[in-house]
Order: sequence, then C-alpha cells, then structure tokens
Amino acid sequence: MTPHPLFDLSGRVALVTGASRGIGEAIAHLLAEHGAHIVVSSRKVEGCEAVAQAIRAKGLSAESFACHIGDMGAIDAVMAHIEDTHGRLDILVNNAATNPYFGHILDTDAGSFQKTLDVNIRGYFFMSVAAGKLMRAAGKGAIVNTASVNALEPGDGQGTYSITKAAVVNMTQAFAKECAPLGIRVNAIAPGWTRTKFAGALLESKPHHDAIMARLPMKRPAEPEEMAGAVLYLVSDAASYTTGELLVVDGGLTI
Repeated sequence: MTPHPLFDLSGRVALVTGASRGIGEAIAHLLAEHGAHIVVSSRKVEGCEAVAQAIRAKGLSAESFACHIGDMGAIDAVMAHIEDTHGRLDILVNNAATNPYFGHILDTDAGSFQKTLDVNIRGYFFMSVAAGKLMRAAGKGAIVNTASVNALEPGDGQGTYSITKAAVVNMTQAFAKECAPLGIRVNAIAPGWTRTKFAGALLESKPHHDAIMARLPMKRPAEPEEMAGAVLYLVSDAASYTTGELLVVDGGLTI
C-alpha cells in the first residue's frame, strides 16, 4: 500500500540510533515501511544487521552500521559513511541511551555519571551537529530526539538519567530555534513506560509494576510500536510546521 503523501518518506535516508531492539527497532521498521532507506545503528553490528536483514526481508531498504554515540570517533565514522555512500541525510532519530546506575542519587558514582552524560547529552548533541551539517547542505531535514517522561518528573533511583533527559528537551529547543532558518526541524518524544529491555526489570518487579499501573490511566505499558508512530509524524511532511516540540506519549501518566 502506498503511504499517504504526507507520510511518504520515499527517497529519504534515515539514521536511527539504538535501533537493534526496542523502540529504535520499531522506529526503523516503520520508517522503512513508509519508504525511507534506514541506516540501522547501535553499538554492536550483529544486532544492527539482524534488524536490517528483517527490514530487507520485507522488500524494504536498510543497512547496518555500528556506532557507539558515546564515542566521538564513532560519530564521525557513521556520518562519513553516510555522506560517502548516500551524499545526504534527511532524518536523524537520536534514540540510543544509557542508564548504568539505578539507586539513590547520593550514591551516584562518577563513572556512571560521566557515562550517562557522554551518551545521553554529548552523544545526542554531536550526532545532531554532524547530521545538521549534512542537512544544512541540502536545505532541509528532520531530527527527533528520544527524551523521557523522566524529563518532566524525575524517576526514583534514576537521578542522572532523568537530568540528562531534561537536558535533551532543552537541547531539542536550542537546535530547533537555530536550525529552523536552515530548513531543519528538531523535535522530541517523551515515552512513558514502554515494554522494552530497558524498562523490563522495573516492569517485571511486582511492587514497581503495581505502583506504575496505579498511576497510569490506560493501565498498561506501551509497546515499542506505539512510540514509532509519533516519530513517523515528526519526521514526515505532516509535521512540516512543527519544530521545538516535545510530544509526550505516556498513556496519560503525566496528566
């Protein structure tokens, strides 16, 4: 079935980070289904290639390229590959993230703190800078950052992670303001509790699960595919006048 013209991504090149599983994997599949060529990226090439193969098995277009966004050299490498191979980048989805420490904020160690900042803030920032330069040359592009509801209300035991996700929201607005005259739109989504490996441990703990469900009007966690639709909107022409926005997709948690 041909996508509606507003959601047709045919001919566009999209880089999705953290795409070897969970929300990123779902985003990669949906954007491919709407015509985009997907560069599936994550830390380990094996996981990326498995997703790329699954996309190609549907007759769609994808390739894999390993990139740990906490490594500046890896950011340079993936962007150089895209420029050399495709000559353009139309869509960047900054979805990779890390949360190596769960516990009281006063017990946060310096190593975990720095790792979280390197990936969740520095990684998103310089991925956006590199992508933005390619998009500036084309006169258009779309960037979507995966933030979190923790940006709006810090999660218990997730102090550093929550702080970085709040920074992602402001970063989104900063890039949006400065890049709008260049034809580049920059937005973010704030997923709520989603059934992924990332959130799995908490959702599988009955006390945590029950506490979360008690606050959720929809009384269930999201599936990764329910985040992908929000990203599709933000990168498509349907959102041509939308920039600097945070789209909260949380089942009513923050009402």
